[in-house]
Amino acid sequence: MAAALCVVVSGTAAVRQFNILIAVADDWSYGHAGVYGAKWVQTPAFDRVATEGLLFHHAYTPVAKCAPSRAALLTGRYPWQLEAAANHLCLFPPKFKTFIEALGEAGWFVGFTGKGWGPGVALDAAGAPRLMTGRPFNQRKQAPPTTGISPNDYAGNFSDFLEAAPKDKPWCFWYGGLEPHRPYEYQSGVSKAAKRLSDLDRVPAYWPDTEVVRHDLLDYAVEVEHFDRHLGRMLSLLEQRGQLDRTLVIVTSDNGMPFPRVKGYAYRDSNRMPLAIRWPAGIRQPGRLIQDFVSFVDVAATLLDLAGLKARSCGMMPLAGQSWRALFESTRSGQVLASRTHALVGKERTDVGRPHDWGYPIRGVVTADFLYLRNYEPSRWPAGNPETGYLDTDGSPTKTLILELGRRNRADPFWQLNFGFRPAEELYDLRQDPDCVRNAATEPRLAGIKRQLQRRMERELKAQGDPRMRGQGALFDQYPVTSSTRSPDPLRGFYERFMRGDRPRAGWVNPTDFEPEPIPAP
Repeated sequence: MAAALCVVVSGTAAVRQFNILIAVADDWSYGHAGVYGAKWVQTPAFDRVATEGLLFHHAYTPVAKCAPSRAALLTGRYPWQLEAAANHLCLFPPKFKTFIEALGEAGWFVGFTGKGWGPGVALDAAGAPRLMTGRPFNQRKQAPPTTGISPNDYAGNFSDFLEAAPKDKPWCFWYGGLEPHRPYEYQSGVSKAAKRLSDLDRVPAYWPDTEVVRHDLLDYAVEVEHFDRHLGRMLSLLEQRGQLDRTLVIVTSDNGMPFPRVKGYAYRDSNRMPLAIRWPAGIRQPGRLIQDFVSFVDVAATLLDLAGLKARSCGMMPLAGQSWRALFESTRSGQVLASRTHALVGKERTDVGRPHDWGYPIRGVVTADFLYLRNYEPSRWPAGNPETGYLDTDGSPTKTLILELGRRNRADPFWQLNFGFRPAEELYDLRQDPDCVRNAATEPRLAGIKRQLQRRMERELKAQGDPRMRGQGALFDQYPVTSSTRSPDPLRGFYERFMRGDRPRAGWVNPTDFEPEPIPAP
């Protein structure tokens, strides 16, 4: 990738004298934190960031899968503006620079621990690996508290980064937790964290309320808490060094929890993210709750703005996001900016397992009251083909339970909600149906709302240059499938190879999730 020297905008050099800590969990859903009211998951570090800064209630990722979500956050562009990077398991186009690469070129010390961008392959124009999130700091390990948790000592690695950081430069560090990504140690929530099944106040309406599901949720909570403990250690390290109050701390996740109908889908629980930001030097009045809709594409715009940098001067492609500076400088809670009332969501190929490596394309728009979704290929299996294990949904006790219900009765409502076919349009009245289980797209009383949301969505997508709005959506299915290896195309033709008996890596799936024969489409 050709280097471009970032230039600090005249008169803004002083604002560069701050640091950035970005903490991104892997598969953590909105609402699952103490400060959001959850009693079954303890997150004192996240809660501290929120109460001493800003807590967001409508933060959205455009795509609820690791690689395209992280691509949007890092580049400031929607996935459908990123060519192959719209897809999971892609070869990242060299032309799209990340804001962390830009900060590094502008003189910042940049690094990461754990998971940066991925899974996929990111090479520069000369074929060399890119440091999308900076220099890796991954040497320190520790004994994990459960068998599902990684041995990374994230906070220890952050300490190494701080020791290496030049004293005269600002720094940006990416804490990419591998938790609460699967797999989990089953029943660790009860056996190792002293949680009780009754701690859960509710189970979402799209899953059966059983002991299996409740155990699965508590095991997930254990991993969220592990991510939060390392965040707490990082905050303590910064306090000890006298750097906390001049560090902008952003804590979020890349997509919703790794459960059926959440991660890899496009419902509200899929794309709505926890988000808290602490920065005493730049947030005018901390302790506020923000109801404005914000998107991951805003992050790059915000940080470049605060650093006094322009995307174009840094060699970045034009940004789709808008800076959060006005939210930081306001003293208001609730809805601060009248324009921030909705977010765009969608997906292309978010995993392998369909014929020809096809994805399940969706575009949608969400407001405080409604979610509208357009499914462009409703004849495809939404969660991936049954015979290859529904790979758009990670393997889990909850997934296996619902698949068993479907084998007994294909009309089972939970199987239909999680794995059945979808109509071309979906509309959910979030005021009455926050779990998005009753499709109201054909209800006459909401016809005007549906038309209004569809027009808004298509107008904005056309302005963004989305190929689907030009009838060129097939482009996304033509991009090669790749993994996190240097090999450019190891997963191409996954479905066809699978059906011939060549069983390549099948992802996070339980062996019993594979249907012995294809299920006929309805």
